[in-house]
Amino acid sequence: MTASSPSISFWRLGWRTLWRDVRAGELRMLVLAVLLAVAALTAVGFFADRLNNALLRDAAQMLGGDVVVSSDQPTPAAFVERAQALGLSAIQTQTFPTMARTTPEKGEAGRLVMLKAVSAGYPLRGTLGVTRAGAMPTSGQAGASGAVRQQGAGASALQPEQAVTAGPGRGEIWPEPAVLDTLGLQIGDELMLGESRLRITAVLTREPDRGNNFINFAPRAMMALEDLPATQLVQPASRVNYRLALVGPAGAVRSYTTWAEAELKRPEVHGIRVEALEGNNPQMQQTLGRAGNFLNLVALLAALLSAVAVALAARGFAARHLDDCAMLRVLGLSQRKIALAYTFEFALLGLLGSVLGLLLGYVVHYAFVWLLAGLVQTDLPAPGLAPFGLGLGVGMTLLLAFGLPPVLQLAGTPPLRVIRRELGQLKAAPASAVLLGVAGFAALLLATSQDLKLGLIAVGGFAAAVLLFMLLGWLAVVLLRGWLRRGPRLPHWLALAWRQLTARPVFAMVQVSSLAVGLLALLLLLLLRTDLVEDWKRATPVDAPDRFVINIMPDQAEAFRSTLQEAGVRQYDWYPMVRGRLVAVNGRAVSPEQFQEDRARRLVDREFNLSFSAQRPAHNPVVAGSWRNEDAGGLSMEEGIMETLGLKLGDRLLFDMGGVQRENTITSVRKVDWTSMHVNFFAMYPVSSLGDEVATTWITAYRTPAGAPGQISLDNRLLQTFPNITQIDMTSTIRQVQGVLEQVIRAVELLFGFGLAAGVVVLFATVSATREERARELAIMRALGASNRLLGRMLTAELAGTGALAGLLAALVALGLGWALARYVFEFDWSLAWWVVPAGALAGAVLSWLAGRWSLHGLLNRPVVATLRAATTE
Repeated sequence: MTASSPSISFWRLGWRTLWRDVRAGELRMLVLAVLLAVAALTAVGFFADRLNNALLRDAAQMLGGDVVVSSDQPTPAAFVERAQALGLSAIQTQTFPTMARTTPEKGEAGRLVMLKAVSAGYPLRGTLGVTRAGAMPTSGQAGASGAVRQQGAGASALQPEQAVTAGPGRGEIWPEPAVLDTLGLQIGDELMLGESRLRITAVLTREPDRGNNFINFAPRAMMALEDLPATQLVQPASRVNYRLALVGPAGAVRSYTTWAEAELKRPEVHGIRVEALEGNNPQMQQTLGRAGNFLNLVALLAALLSAVAVALAARGFAARHLDDCAMLRVLGLSQRKIALAYTFEFALLGLLGSVLGLLLGYVVHYAFVWLLAGLVQTDLPAPGLAPFGLGLGVGMTLLLAFGLPPVLQLAGTPPLRVIRRELGQLKAAPASAVLLGVAGFAALLLATSQDLKLGLIAVGGFAAAVLLFMLLGWLAVVLLRGWLRRGPRLPHWLALAWRQLTARPVFAMVQVSSLAVGLLALLLLLLLRTDLVEDWKRATPVDAPDRFVINIMPDQAEAFRSTLQEAGVRQYDWYPMVRGRLVAVNGRAVSPEQFQEDRARRLVDREFNLSFSAQRPAHNPVVAGSWRNEDAGGLSMEEGIMETLGLKLGDRLLFDMGGVQRENTITSVRKVDWTSMHVNFFAMYPVSSLGDEVATTWITAYRTPAGAPGQISLDNRLLQTFPNITQIDMTSTIRQVQGVLEQVIRAVELLFGFGLAAGVVVLFATVSATREERARELAIMRALGASNRLLGRMLTAELAGTGALAGLLAALVALGLGWALARYVFEFDWSLAWWVVPAGALAGAVLSWLAGRWSLHGLLNRPVVATLRAATTE
């Protein structure tokens, strides 16, 4: 480092030194560490920010209005009158499952549909997507592009989706493509619903208020609400979802919402709720929640690892510039000016690394948008300023909090070091400065983690792991030193390697702990990524049931099962189902008013699907109590509903099953995976029969076998033989879920690369930080007669041994942290993979050796005299 005169300004000096260090390659590791941390955090930040902004923007459209009143009975007149009094625009819809049929001329084939009847003025927000031209579209061809492929003789043109602002007219029906696929219909044909014939005038491709639900029992069909009475489909016992959607000025909407919520608290009001955004289905909520947590975890670990890399690289940078600063002091520069110059240099460096990281993060977030295109069904708005501020804050904090403290010690280098080079050695940074920097960085990461539990486990576990690694590293060195003092007979190169480690315990402790931190992140991400992906794939295996059938009457059970057997269905769920309402707990009557949570109020305000079986379902493990076969007084409950309703083992529950009341004691709690595509129940009696007085039907789930060409499908055979059953086709749902999982997995693996890169950077920074010191030691040994072959074997043993110890420690801690994250954050079953312990030790040895080969390349070929002249003396 040079200066033309002592009067040079600090910013000019800082700029010059920055330019020189950049050209010399001194700052590559620092810039790379900052770039990785900023890119990982902002890639997730940009995507999350744009997605949240899109949800806020489209909230009213997805809901169907500014506020929606939903109920299982016709909307009370008071709610409609109040909306009219406040000047709110209103529309009503009724949605329920029913059978749609072809006309007698086409064979009266049937298909379960989710029928939606809409009043005039629908939709209040957004537009409907339909195609009116062309022949029958095929299922799945109406997608995000809004195009439907025309079928017919020689036709191959794509018919574009049309955006319309009104629903079907009188006498019209708009089914989704799957309905036409199954029934062999096309636009212009008639579809029968109850007692009415409606003409297909368009194919429905998009509903603005359908929300983000992935799973629906059946494809949709839309008709005019005025035509519904003539169908005679809605009867007193029908299960219909009634919705009153309202829009208007913000003040009127708030006034209506306040009034409606007050009405819901009245004891005589039941089965009504005021809706916000419709939730995703539980499987997608769980999957996307886990994916978001994993992406945040990778970003957090990348940032934490980058902090370690910055601290190591900065200390190596400072050690290499001691002589330069001593010369500056001889030339008359003050300590203050040198400190300001380095502060200015590192501020510019932090700004450079942050800007590069922001650019990379912005590019990578577009990869997320592309990979998750199937989940994001809307144009995303531009990101806000928050991710930019986050990136700059993280980058500057990294360099100023972890990189600057050792560099600032250069300002205190004594001028006398020019002739006495043992003076002015670097010391440990002040504890107060280190703690302040660590606390600030940890607070920043916690604020950006979006999940306090995840942030605390990641940041707290990382900090505890560093301290644990330092302690265990120190202990290992002490034990190794004690063992070597006993004079074991070892090869000369191995004895030299072990003595090199034990001669400087502090240096060995820092090296082992730094390597272990990098390996910990690599192993932790690998373990969680593997188990997370496997857990997702297990949720929807390739042989998952794709058909659910309900309303099978007892006298049809044997014939139905025989039909399944004849069709080649060998494995299927088969359970009795009973409708029952919870009326009392421990002798006390139950009512919705007793619960604060909306879900709990809805659960006790409707009937449950109950079941009974002497044998516990294999896919329902018992997590509390015990399942006792043929226990007439026992009851098994699902753990989620136990928590929602505040129940516990030993509570007595009274269910009313069609006038038959039965009180039983909770003897077991089951864990139910509602995403498994199996038949599951909230409550099950561990008996083979509830008696003839209880009305029972059967439910089954199975995978449809591939039918031979020309044969009637199993679905049609069942519908023709058992016309009363309700068949639920989950094929498209499973295909969509599996497609979504593949997209999420690819996004997870994309950011996974950032974590791996950050871990590798720490490994290289750890070894590189000791390059010059190792060069001096090797030069001394060569001067004393050691051969290059001996020293090469010694370096290999030292690097591999240090890496193996670090890998062993990292594997043990990764198992503990992985269990905590799996249990408390990702919520999936964690199985201890003990193979990680030897694999971690082996990986640590190999990676440490590779990092050493790359970083220490050429040291054994340096001239001994030149190395000793340039080396510092401890």
